[in-house]
Parts: sequence; structure tokens; C-alpha cells
Amino acid sequence: MKNIIDGFLALVKQRNDHEPEFMQAVEELAENVIPFIVENERYYGKNLLLRMVEPERVLIFRITWVDDNGEIQVNRGYRIQMNSAIGPYKGGLRFHPSVNLSILKFLAFEQVFKNSLTSLPMGGGKGGSDFNPKGKSEGEIMRFCQAFMSEMYRHIGPSTDVPAGDIGVGAREIGYMLGMYKKLKNEFTGVLTGKGLSYGGSLIRPEATGYGAVYFAQKMLETKKDTIFGKNVVISGSGNVAQFAVEKALHLGAKVLTLSDSSGYVYDADGIDEEKLAFVMKLKNEKRGRISEYIETYPKATFVKGKTPWGIKCDIALPCATQNELNGDDANILLGNGCICVAEGANMPSTLKAVEAFQKAKILYAPGKASNAGGVAVSGLEMTQNSLRYQWTREEVDNKLKNIMSDIHKSCLKYGTCDDGYVDYVKGANIAGFVKVADAMLAQGVV
Repeated sequence: MKNIIDGFLALVKQRNDHEPEFMQAVEELAENVIPFIVENERYYGKNLLLRMVEPERVLIFRITWVDDNGEIQVNRGYRIQMNSAIGPYKGGLRFHPSVNLSILKFLAFEQVFKNSLTSLPMGGGKGGSDFNPKGKSEGEIMRFCQAFMSEMYRHIGPSTDVPAGDIGVGAREIGYMLGMYKKLKNEFTGVLTGKGLSYGGSLIRPEATGYGAVYFAQKMLETKKDTIFGKNVVISGSGNVAQFAVEKALHLGAKVLTLSDSSGYVYDADGIDEEKLAFVMKLKNEKRGRISEYIETYPKATFVKGKTPWGIKCDIALPCATQNELNGDDANILLGNGCICVAEGANMPSTLKAVEAFQKAKILYAPGKASNAGGVAVSGLEMTQNSLRYQWTREEVDNKLKNIMSDIHKSCLKYGTCDDGYVDYVKGANIAGFVKVADAMLAQGVV
């Protein structure tokens, strides 16, 4: 089996050797899915996984815009349309200087299986630009978003490709892009998700990824007849996902000890309560400030510059910042400090070494394609509401989100439960996500 897996990875590497993040995502999935394919005649010999790792379409385009000083700026834009077997391409747009083809291909590849797990009819895609919104004026951000959409509008649509937000793209950016799309196409459709409530957005969408990660952690703990109530929780990041992971953890009775950004992390031994969370939300969402400013208002807390929070003793860890933020050494420290549960709120935040350590220790560990699927799940619900020209209540959307996360958990149990009772959530999520996409591809022929 090892020779089969190595042979497949070598074949993929020939075309993608310069894309380490993408290769990491492929390797993680192949190790679970290839043995499953070999054992199931229905999928064997069809080159299904080889077809899945090749994007259906890769779009790269130039974005030119004028800054406040009258200087012409040039950025690069991308859209990876990975797989449309079960529905229109669906996935976020990321505006960040680190954006490149490898990162977006890994995100699009993960998105295919994440979307499959939600059971909603959505294919997988991802896109964005190396544009950095930090330090830009409102006018500059608006002009960039309009320039970005003036090219991308040709390639998307409510039944073709429905982008959403991601790092650097929130409701503000979505609004600017939708405005330009509407002008260029002369139509109002649900072509973007993450919209404001006044023009087709869904309640619970901002909260969905963070809430979903906590709901999934709660489901994992229930398999051990345990609960999140009273647990110490360490969370990385301080953006949208992290903020609402804190909020839901507090609602369920946990104590949250940390938040972070690229400058470092804050540790608050007294816990980040609702008042402190409101401060962080205002700091990050309105003032665009740094997490280090937390200790100016709450001097009992500690700020650790240039570090991640994985050295803090905790019961539960929720990595909610970015890819590969938690490495093998971090994982061993968490385990040594008694961490019993890790649920990823970000996309692939744990390195392969970290995942290996969690699995070897047989703690509760959920990969992002399962535990952070809440965001795209509610994006799918937003698409449904747009099609219906209707809006569900907050309670209705939250209940649907809970049910979707519960169903994803059941799928992971189905394919990931081992003979000794240990649940390999990585294996369960990978195989469950693969099966639905593979069945759809087989039904549609070689296209």
C-alpha cells in the first residue's frame, strides 16, 4: 500500500513540486483515501483521485487600480475552480500578501471535501489576491475590489461559481464587489455569500465558522461522555472565526485564555469574558488594531510578542488563525500539558507532524475540513435563501448549522471509527468527503 501511495504522490509531485501547501493537503488526504479506493471495486481503477487533484480551471489575472496618491498599483488575482461534480464552485476569496497558487490550490482542494461533508450541493473553489487591505483607506479598498470584480465577473455566477469571504475579505469587501458585479451584469443575484443583511445576507453567517468549530468540539467530547463546560480553552487568531469561537465557548460554559494575531498572543488567566470579547471585536473590526493593545485596557493579562499560544496549559485547543500555525513541537507541548481535544477553526492550521502527534496520542482531533465547515455550510444556506427570496430567522439558521455539524460528525464516525473504538476524524472526514464527490463523478462520466 505504501508503494501505491508513494507512486501516486510522485505522479502528482511532477506537476506540483513547487507548491508545498497543495502537496501537503494532497498527501494528508491520499494516505486515507487510497487504501479505501483499493478496497472498494466501485472506485478502483478509475483514477478518481488523480482527476480530483487537477483543477477543472485555474484563472490568473492582472488587477490594476489607483491609490490615494494617484499611483497606479498592480496586483495579481486568482480563482481556482477545483471541482463542480456536486454543485457550482463554492469557496472564499483571500486578500493577503502571502496569497499564491499553492495556497489557493490547497484551499480549493480542501474545500471540495469540506463542501461535500456539509451534504449541500456545492463544488469546491477558492480565489483571491496578493493585495494587502491593512493600512489601506476605504477608497483604496473600494477601488481595488471594483477592479478585482471587473475581471472576475466573467467567470462566476449563482449557478457557476459563488465566492465568499476569507482572510482580508469581510462584509465590506463583499459589498463593494457585489456592487460592481451588479453594475456590470445588470442583475441582482446571489453570486456572493457573506453579504450584509440588508442586501441578501444570512443571519449567523459571520458567526458560523467559529460557532461550528465549537459545536464540533462539543460533539467529539460527547463521545467521551464529556462536555466543554468548565474547560480551559486556548484559541489562536483574533479575527472573525476566533471571535465567534470565543463567544460560543463562553455560551457553553468554557473559560477562554488566549487570542492572537501575527504580532503575538495575549494570555488572560482570568479568562476572556463577554466584556473583553466586545473590546477585542471593536479593536479588530472597527479600529483594525493589534491584539497587543488588549493589555493596555486589561493590564492583568500578558502579551507575548512573536509567539503562538500553544504553550499555555489547556483542555481544548482551537487553532483559528491560518495554515501551518501549529507544528509538531507545539503539538507535543499541548499533549504534555494535558490537552484532550483539538478542533481546527482555520484551514489546515496543523502541520503533518502535529497531526501525527495528535493521532498517535489518540486525543480528540478534528481536521478543518470537518470542524470549520460551518462557514461554508451557512454560505450554502445563504444561497438557498437567495434562491427563495426569503430570510430565515437567527434561530432557524443556527439550528440548521447545529444539525449540519452533527451530521458531519456522524459521517466521520462512520468512516473513522477504529477497531479499538478510537475515532480517526482525519480518516473519517477524508473518506466521507471523497465518497460523495466520487459517486457524482462516476455518475457523470469522464468529463
